[in-house]
Parts: sequence; C-alpha cells; structure tokens
Amino acid sequence: MTIGVLVALMFVTATCGVVGMWMLMVSRSQAKREKFLENRLHEASGLTSAQVAAAKVEGSVVVKQKTTGPLPNIDRVATQALKGSSLERWLEQSGNTASVGAVLGVTLMFGVVAATAALIFSKFWWVAALAFVAGLSVKPLLLKRQRANRLYKFEEHFPEALDLLSRAVRAGHAFSAGMKMVADELSEPVGPEFRKAFDEQNYGLPLKESLNNLAVRIPLLDVRFFSTAVLIQRETGGNLAEILDNLSNVVRERFKIRRQVRVHTAHGRFTGWVLMALPAFLALALSFINPEHMQLLFNERLGQMMIMGVIVMQAVGYVWIKQIIKIEV
Repeated sequence: MTIGVLVALMFVTATCGVVGMWMLMVSRSQAKREKFLENRLHEASGLTSAQVAAAKVEGSVVVKQKTTGPLPNIDRVATQALKGSSLERWLEQSGNTASVGAVLGVTLMFGVVAATAALIFSKFWWVAALAFVAGLSVKPLLLKRQRANRLYKFEEHFPEALDLLSRAVRAGHAFSAGMKMVADELSEPVGPEFRKAFDEQNYGLPLKESLNNLAVRIPLLDVRFFSTAVLIQRETGGNLAEILDNLSNVVRERFKIRRQVRVHTAHGRFTGWVLMALPAFLALALSFINPEHMQLLFNERLGQMMIMGVIVMQAVGYVWIKQIIKIEV
C-alpha cells in the first residue's frame, strides 16, 4: 500500500511540474506576442505607455475596495509589496475576491502539506522537495484556470454586447447610454465590466481613458480592437453602428474557428493525457500485484535513475504533443 501511494504521489508531482513548466513557457511566448500587438494598437489609439502603466496601477474600479483577509497586517504588507503586479491583476481579472495575502498563504499551505505528505510516505528528501514545488503550483494553476474561464465567458458574450451597442446607436442613443444598456442587460462578466467603464465616464473620466482601462482589465485582443475602433471613429468619423456590426461578426467567426480547432485537436489532447497517465497507472497496478518487484525501482540506484529518466521523457512527450496540436487562430 505504501508503494502504491508513493507511485501515485510521484506521478502527481511530476505531472504538476511538467504542466507548470509548460504553462510558464507558453505564457512567456504569448506575453511577447500580446505585447507586440498591444504596442501597435496603442500607437493607433494614441495611448502613451505612461497612461497604460497608470491604468494598470490604479486598478479597475472607480472607488477602490480594500480587500482584507483573516490576517490584515500580512494582507497590508503583501498588497503594498505586490501592488501593480501580475498576481494582483490576475486576481482582479479572475473575479476572485480573496486578498493577495490570503492567496499567498493558501499557496504556501499547499506546498507545506504536499511536502509533509511526501516525506511521511517516501522518506526521501528529494521527493518532498518536488512535492513542495508541485504544491506551490496548485493555487496559481487554479487561479489561472479561473481567470481563463472568466475571459472565455467574456469573449463568448462580447458579440451580444456589441450588437446591443449597435442597436442603441441606431436608435439614436448616445454611446455612453448604450454602454449603460449593456451593463444593465448582460450578466457577469460583461455587464459589470461595462458598468465600470460607464461609471468612470460619469465621474468625469474621458471616453478614451475609460475604454483603454476596459482593455487593460480584460486583456483580450477583441476588446482592444473594440476600444481602438471606437476611438478612431470618434476622431475621423464614420458609421459607428456599422463598425460595431462588422466587429461583432469578426468576433463570432473567430470564436467559431476556435471551437472547430478544439474539436479537431480533441483526439490529440486526449491521446496526450492517456500517454501521460499510462506509465503511472501501470506502476500503481504493479505495486499492488507484486510489491516486491516494484520496490527495486525505489531502493536500487538504477531504479531511481530510471524513474528520473521516465519523468524527463514524460516531459518531452508532453511538450512534443502540445506542439503538434497547437494551431494559431
């Protein structure tokens, strides 16, 4: 039983480490590409880099709400130390109401619990170290998934907001009144984000800064297209309703293509997860069928080297499969 639990624990640790490293590499490449597109769109909209930095630091609400956890002193220190950081923006973009200190505390707790459990079952310090790293990655991965789900939901309902804005403009309403209609009619997350933009205008913020703040809070290319198109139309003129209709069609077509890509790559993604889980499943099954045979992997030096080799090959295979099924849309 101890060997089976050890195998399962090592599999979870290795899988979390591989997925975490892959997400880190992918996020860096995507950040570079998004930074290039963002700079080009800033040039088109006339927004300076200083204004963008100020918008990121100031946050997303007109009146800042101070979030505190069970340890307010730690929350205050963590908030001041990480003010304007990626963690603070991710918390806001994911819709999570927890404080920065609470997130850091939960992250550390996961790492300590995983390391303690690994040390109790395995008696190896290197397994405990790997488990600690894997435990630290649990909360960031959950936060990343929560943020991705919220942005995905926003992108899915964003064409409805554009259609409602287009109909409001055609009916003779002002653009700000159309934003209020979107805020009143649509649900989370589209409605609240447009509500913030509308409230910023009511408090005297120019439309240009309000729309660019919306693009900072929702880091989607479609939202940046929307803000840039509206600002250019206000400077050069044109049919705003037709622009919004065309943008809505483009967003819908891009979303349709993305769903088709996920359907076509579903077989590859499922194959990747099966190949990742198969060695650990076989090792777990053999540990129950013949525990003495499996103990050689953990007690002998050659067996430990084979385990490390399997982890490395699993990582290479995971990255390779991800590259094969990766399609840019």
